[in-house]
Amino acid sequence: MVMELTADFHTHTAFCDGRDTAEEMVQEAVRLGMTHLGFSGHMDADIHVPTEEYFTEIHRLQQEYNGKLEILCGVELDSLNAPSDAEGADYIIGSTHFLDVDTEKPVAVDWEPEKIEELALEFFHGDYYCLTKAYYELEAEIYARTGCDFIGHFDLITRFNDEMHFVDEGDPRYYKPALETMEYLVSLGIPFEINCGAFNRGRKKELYPNMFLLRHLHDFGGEILISSDAHQKELLMGCFDTAAARARACGFTHTNILTREGSGRVHWKQIGL
Repeated sequence: MVMELTADFHTHTAFCDGRDTAEEMVQEAVRLGMTHLGFSGHMDADIHVPTEEYFTEIHRLQQEYNGKLEILCGVELDSLNAPSDAEGADYIIGSTHFLDVDTEKPVAVDWEPEKIEELALEFFHGDYYCLTKAYYELEAEIYARTGCDFIGHFDLITRFNDEMHFVDEGDPRYYKPALETMEYLVSLGIPFEINCGAFNRGRKKELYPNMFLLRHLHDFGGEILISSDAHQKELLMGCFDTAAARARACGFTHTNILTREGSGRVHWKQIGL
C-alpha cells in the first residue's frame, strides 16, 4: 500500500548551521501535517551543537508536542569526529564531510570549490580520481567510526562537480570505488538516505546518491529513507516527490522511517512508495 511520506529525519537548526530554532521547525512541521520530525545536529570538527542545551530543548519539545508530532533527537556525526557526547541520541547519521590529510584541521569536501581544488592539488597531485577514491575508502569506515543508523549523502564528494566537472561520474575510476563501498555498507545492513538538500537548494541536478548509484543500491539489496537535509523550515520535506519518483524508477517499492515503540525503543518502519 502506498502511503504519504510525512517524516523527515535530516534537519538542522540554529543550534548548528541551520537558520531557524528547533521550535520554529516543529511549528512548521505541525503546519505541514508531518507525523515524524527528527533533528540531527552536527557534531563535526568545525560545527558542534551545544550538546546539553540541544538535548534539553529537543526533549522539551518532545513533551510539549506529544500527540501532535513524534519528535526524535538525533545527531549527525562525521567519519573523522565521533564524540562521546553523542550518547543518548535517538539515532545517528553517519556522514563524511572531511578528508584525513596532513593538515592541522580536517579539510571539508563540501565547503567551497576553491577548497576542493586546493585539496586535490596539494595532496593528490591534481588527480581528482585519487581524491574521490580516498573519500570512498574513508566512507567505507563510516559505521565502524560512528555506529550510525543510516548513511548521509553518500556521494557528497560530488557537491561541486556540476560546476567544476572535476570527474566524469560515469568513469569507472570514479564509480568503482563508490560501488565497492556501497556494496560493503549494504552488507552491514545500514540504510542509505536519498538526500534532497543540494537538489532542493538548486545546487545540484542530481540527488544524493545519483541515479546510477541508486540503481546499484537497489540491486545490492539496500534500504533507503528520504531526507531533506533542511537548514530552514521552508525546506522541510523539500523535493520528496522527486526523490520518491526516482526511487521507484530504480526499483524501490518502499522507503523507511524511524518511529518509537510504546517501550520507547526507536525502530525502522516501512512506508510504501
